Amino acid sequence: MTMASDSANPYIQDPPTEFDPVETLDQTAAETQVRLLREAIREHDYRYYVKADPLIADRTYDLLFTRLEALEDEFDLVSPDSPTQRVGGEPLDELETIEHTAPMLSIDQSGDEADVRAFDERTHRRLQDGGFDPASIGYVCEPKFDGISLEVVYEDGDLVRAATRGDGYKGDDVTAQIKQIRSIPRKLRGTHPAFLAVRGEVLMPKDGFREHNKDRVERGEEPFANPRNATAGTIRQLDPSVVADRPLDCYFYDIMAYEDETPRPETHSEERSKLQQWGLKIDDKAERVDTIDGAIDYRNRIGEIREDLNYEIDGIVIKVNNTAACESLGATARSIRWAFAYKFPARTEVTQITDIVVQVGRTGRMTPVALLDPVQVGGVTVSRATLHNPGEIDSLGVNIGDTVRVLRAGDVIPYIDEVVEKHTDDTFAFPATCPICGSDVDRDGPLAFCSGGLGCDAQAARAIEHYVSRGGLDIEGFGAERIAQLRDAGLLETLPDLYRLERDALAELEGLGDKSADNLVSEIEAAREPSLSDFLTALSIPEVGSSTAANLAREFGSLTAIADATEDELSAVPDVGPVVATKITTFFENPENQAVIEELRSCGVAPQTVAIDDAGDALTGLTFVFTGSLSVSRSDAQSYVEQHGANATGSVSGNTDYLVIGDNPGQRKQDDADANDVPIFPESEFGDFLSDYDIVWPPSE
Repeated sequence: MTMASDSANPYIQDPPTEFDPVETLDQTAAETQVRLLREAIREHDYRYYVKADPLIADRTYDLLFTRLEALEDEFDLVSPDSPTQRVGGEPLDELETIEHTAPMLSIDQSGDEADVRAFDERTHRRLQDGGFDPASIGYVCEPKFDGISLEVVYEDGDLVRAATRGDGYKGDDVTAQIKQIRSIPRKLRGTHPAFLAVRGEVLMPKDGFREHNKDRVERGEEPFANPRNATAGTIRQLDPSVVADRPLDCYFYDIMAYEDETPRPETHSEERSKLQQWGLKIDDKAERVDTIDGAIDYRNRIGEIREDLNYEIDGIVIKVNNTAACESLGATARSIRWAFAYKFPARTEVTQITDIVVQVGRTGRMTPVALLDPVQVGGVTVSRATLHNPGEIDSLGVNIGDTVRVLRAGDVIPYIDEVVEKHTDDTFAFPATCPICGSDVDRDGPLAFCSGGLGCDAQAARAIEHYVSRGGLDIEGFGAERIAQLRDAGLLETLPDLYRLERDALAELEGLGDKSADNLVSEIEAAREPSLSDFLTALSIPEVGSSTAANLAREFGSLTAIADATEDELSAVPDVGPVVATKITTFFENPENQAVIEELRSCGVAPQTVAIDDAGDALTGLTFVFTGSLSVSRSDAQSYVEQHGANATGSVSGNTDYLVIGDNPGQRKQDDADANDVPIFPESEFGDFLSDYDIVWPPSE
């Protein structure tokens, strides 16, 4: 394929941004405009992603792209190789395995200069044995990218397949994913070989990695440890659209297979030039050197600018320049003999803060997190470290751009020990409003809290996870992945949405079906009348765990009474006290929390009341869990034992005394009981047990 000249294509240089209405074009005119737009967009992709020398503004590019989409749609001109088809694609069931056109062997490596010189001596000796003059060949030196190696195959200039390195002989088919990376052309440029297989490195640039990790942390997700992990995790995604949304790039550096009437380039230097002519991105830091001393000097110079590069490298690669000499040198079973990687020393605990983001927990507590240039700490790659709270920031005097020393508390949790070098004289200014919902930030000594309550998306998301967890209402089937799936589908934004989930909508989700949807709906229905103590625990009230919730339930008897209680009244409850009492009243006075609780009630959620002091305390000190269909509702059973002084929780733990089971009991609770040596009572035996305490079972209406 030969690219049309700029003068022949009006959409390359100073393209128009206003177009005639689509409906005024006939089929022939539309086909011509589509052809020119495709050529132009491919050219602009090349100039932007490969040459880093764009001809037009991003806004202009978007207008051209939108015009092409409109024409393809109106005149039914969509084709698989169109630039509009790069983003998207159907999710894959699994990654297939395909064989490489040639082995993708590894490279011997070392950080010791003596090993590099030994490689040079071996190479010279073998070249002389093969009839070559080592002094006339020299080396090509390139940065050693810290990414994911892959093979990309072109037939007649069209990208037909791509695979990861795998075991060197076959790898995962990632063609659909690779097509989403804009720096990898779907069509080669200019006069190209009939068949070409090239080796490249997919990576995530540092600036894109920092921004992507920042987004993940702000969403409450775990950040990637380093750009390589981010790249690997992305390139193996079964949904190609995920790849399209992440900032991946690719550099090419070797020809693996070549078939054409014109001969293959004779040196790696010429290969690099050809790769660029065909539209494949190469790195401009490569150099040709005559001797191993030149290669060592190159490595030292690249090491000095390593931190300034926008991609991670862990050394350089030294290659024999002459391709015929490379073929003569051959390979061992695992590595090629004509190249060597001269590695850099591993980074140590000192690194730079690239950003500081603030996470919001389920109780509103705001935790600043420092995002770091990845650094080795105790043999583990660290890319973030907690700053704990605003007080810690002030104590350290830390800010974005500062160079810091990172340690790991107990060899586990990374934290910033000290600022080694200030980037500016300023200290990071902790936000006065929540970065998620915009609500005011309340300060409590060194701590900070979002005042948005359950109206804050971050608190709501984490509150849902807690609400359905074993520490909340123990609604089975709602793990973190299921909740994330429901939120992504727009079905579960707030706690009340949980009770609005419909069976048919659930059954349509990937990984679910009619039976699983029925089970989820049944679990939700069973959680409409929770015990008061479980509901209090599930609401994510700061400092209110199961024990405090049980005490509150016994003391006040209803949710309304607890919400209306004064701090003095709350403080008098065992296990509460003045500090917790303030947190409880603050929670119930928050308008957003009030609105969510009222909405839960309108969805039919009715926490059971507890009769106060009318049944004695015969069961004080005992904790029960109920599962299965009983002769009374589960919530009535919980309220009944609480009236007699016991605790009733939704999940089995080491603190549980008895598990009471009715018909069709949940297997998980029984497994937990076995694991914690908790006695299991069928309902009939439970009645006999209660009779020993002069308590009648089942409770009367």
